[in-house]
Amino acid sequence: MQGNTYPPIARQEPTPTTLHGHILEDNYRWMRDKSSPEVIAYLEAENAYTTSVMAGSEELQAKLYAEMLSHIKETDESVPYRQRGWFYYVRTVEGSQYSIYCRRKANGANFDQAQPEEILLDVNRLAEAQPFMSVGAMAVSPDNTKLAYSTDNTGFRQYTLHIRDLQTGSDLPDTAARIGSVAWAADSRTLFYTTEDEVTKRHDHLFRHRLGDSPESDVLVYEEKDERFNIGVGKTRDNRYLLLEAGSHTTSECRFLSSTTPEGEFKLIAPRLEEQEYSVDHRKGLLYIRTNDAGKNFRVVTAGIETPERDFWEELIPLDVDAPLEDFDVFESFCVCSRRRLGLPTLTVIEFDGVKDLGKSTEIEFPEPVYSAATSMNPEFNTRKLRYSYQSLVSPASIYDYDLQNGTSALLKQQEVPGGFDSSRYASERIWVEASDGVKIPASVVYKRDSFKRDFKNPLYVYGYGSYGYALPIGFSATRLSLLDRGVVIAYAHIRGGGEMGDSWHDAGKMMVKRNTFSDFIAVTEQLVAKGYGARDRVAIEGGSAGGLLMGAVVNQRPDLFRVVLSHVPFVDVMNTMLDASLPLTVAEYEEWGNPNEPEAFHYMRSYSPYDNLKAGEYPAMLVKTSLNDSQVMYWEPAKYVARLRTLKTNDTPLLLHINMDAGHGGASGRYDYLKEIAFDYAFLLKQLGVVD
Repeated sequence: MQGNTYPPIARQEPTPTTLHGHILEDNYRWMRDKSSPEVIAYLEAENAYTTSVMAGSEELQAKLYAEMLSHIKETDESVPYRQRGWFYYVRTVEGSQYSIYCRRKANGANFDQAQPEEILLDVNRLAEAQPFMSVGAMAVSPDNTKLAYSTDNTGFRQYTLHIRDLQTGSDLPDTAARIGSVAWAADSRTLFYTTEDEVTKRHDHLFRHRLGDSPESDVLVYEEKDERFNIGVGKTRDNRYLLLEAGSHTTSECRFLSSTTPEGEFKLIAPRLEEQEYSVDHRKGLLYIRTNDAGKNFRVVTAGIETPERDFWEELIPLDVDAPLEDFDVFESFCVCSRRRLGLPTLTVIEFDGVKDLGKSTEIEFPEPVYSAATSMNPEFNTRKLRYSYQSLVSPASIYDYDLQNGTSALLKQQEVPGGFDSSRYASERIWVEASDGVKIPASVVYKRDSFKRDFKNPLYVYGYGSYGYALPIGFSATRLSLLDRGVVIAYAHIRGGGEMGDSWHDAGKMMVKRNTFSDFIAVTEQLVAKGYGARDRVAIEGGSAGGLLMGAVVNQRPDLFRVVLSHVPFVDVMNTMLDASLPLTVAEYEEWGNPNEPEAFHYMRSYSPYDNLKAGEYPAMLVKTSLNDSQVMYWEPAKYVARLRTLKTNDTPLLLHINMDAGHGGASGRYDYLKEIAFDYAFLLKQLGVVD
C-alpha cells in the first residue's frame, strides 16, 4: 500500500468541559464516533502515514519475523493434565494460527498415547472467515460428555456461549450472549453463567440454564447492583460446591451452593466490608478462606459449612508481615501457600494432619536470582503431586510435578527453543534502585553475556506497568532474543502500583499517590543508565494499557530521558474517560484512580493525565498502537493523544499511530499475525536506537 508522505492533520472542534473551576480542553472529542466515515478515514490515514514512515524497514521486519519464528516450536503439545479419568492437553500445528484443545482417555493413572485422541475444540476451524477469534470460558461437564465454551470474533471481548456435545462433536442450540464465566452443576444438565451489561461491560447477572430449554427461560439467580462490583461463578476444587464471587478492586464477598442442588439458593459466607477481600475453597466440610481482614498480607482461616460467618472463623495460617500471601490452594491431603518475598514468588507445600491440623511444611527451592513460579493446572483434588510452572528471563517455561511422597520435583517439560538457543549465553540480575522518597524499587535485568559491558554504551530497553496490583511476570520470551542478540539490555521496572510486594505495594502507587508509579520508573531508568547498563542517549521504553498511561506520564515529565517509546493501547485520556460513567470499567475503577467528580481527586488526576499535560517541546520517537475494537481502552484515546501531540511537538522525531482495524485490547489473535506485530515494533525500536541503519 502506498503511504502518505505527511502526517494527517486532525480537524479541531473545541468541546471544553468545566468542572471544579477548571476547564478541560478537548478539540478531538468528535473521534469517539466509531460509525463516522470521517473517523474511519482519519484512522486509515494514520495507518497510511505509518506505512510511509516505515517504508524501507520491510526487509528488517521480515528478518525479525523469521528469527522469532525460528525460535518457536510450531508443532507442539502441552503437558497433559488429568481430570475425571481423562488427560487434557493443547497442541499447535505448523502453519496454523490457533490452538487445538484435545483429550485422551486415561489408562489408569497414566497418559497413554495409544488411546485415541478426541478434539474438543479446534480454534482454527472457529476462526475460518473471521478476522479475529478468541476463546474465553471453557468447562467440561462432570459426566465428561459436554463442553461449555465461549467465543469472541471481534476483539471487543463480547463472548457468546456455545455448548458442544463431545460424543457427536456438534454444538447444541443452547446459547447466550455477552457471557463471562461458566460452571456446571453435578447433574451435567444445569449450567450457570454470568453476563455483562451491554454498555458498561460489567458482569452483573448470574443465570441458571437447563440443557434443552430456551435461553429466554433461563432463570436469573443473582443481580449485582453496585456498579463497582463484577461477579463470577466457579467451583471448589473438590467440585462439591458452586461459588458465586462478587468483587471490586478493594472489596469482595462470596456465596456457595451445593453442586448437587442447583435449584437451591446460594448462601452468603460473609457480607462485604469495605477494603476487605476474601476467596474460598472447600475440604472435608470446612471452608478455607484467604482473607486480608487482619492485614494487607492476608491470612488463612477456616469455617464450617453450617457456620461460615466471620464470627466463626478460626485462624489456620497467620499473616506474615514480610511475605504477602498471594494465593492459597487446597487439596485432599495438602495445601499450598504462594507468597512473595522481596518481590519474588515462593511456593510452600503444607501437608494436612487429620481434618484441619497442619503437618509437614516444605518450601520448593528455585535456582535463579530472578524468576517466576506458580501452581499450574491442578484440577485433581485427590492427589499427592503438585504441578507448578517455573521460568526466568534466561530459562524457558518449564512444568514440574512436586511429589509429596519423596519431596522431589520432576521436570515434565521445558519449552523447546529451536534455532540454536543456549541459555548459558545470557545472564539475568536483580538490582535495587532508590526512589525519590528513599523507597527501594526492584528491577530485573537480562542481557547477552558476550555483548554486555557496563560501559555506558549499550542500547537499553525498559518495560513497566505499575497498576492494579499486577506483578510483572519475570518470564522467558523467545521473541526477546531478537533484541538481546543485537546487544540490547532489557530491564523490567517493578514500580509501585504493581503487586510485587503485595497489596501495600499496590496501595503505594494508586489513587492519591499514583505519581509514585511515574517517579519510580524514572528513577529506575536513571539508575540503570548511571550504573552503566545503558547509554544515556539510547534508552527505549515500553508499556501497554495502564502501562501506556505510564509511558505518557513519564514522557511528559522527562522527554529528555528517552530516545524511543512504544505505547500499546495506552490509557492516556484519563480525565475524559473517568468522567464518563457510561464507558466500560469507569465506575469500578474509581478505586484505582479516584473519582474525578470529587474536587481533590480531580485536581490530582489532572496533574498527571498524559493527554491533558501535553505541552510544546521536543519529544522522543514514538510508536503508539491501538485497536478499533478495544473494549478496555477505547481507540479514540491514543488517536486523540497523537493528534494533539502533533500540534505541540517541535522536533522531527517520528510520531506514529497504528490502528489494528480487526482486533481488540490484546492485538492480533493469530499467533503468526501477533509475531508480525512484534517484528514491526522491534524494527521501529532498533532503527531509532541506532542498532540498525
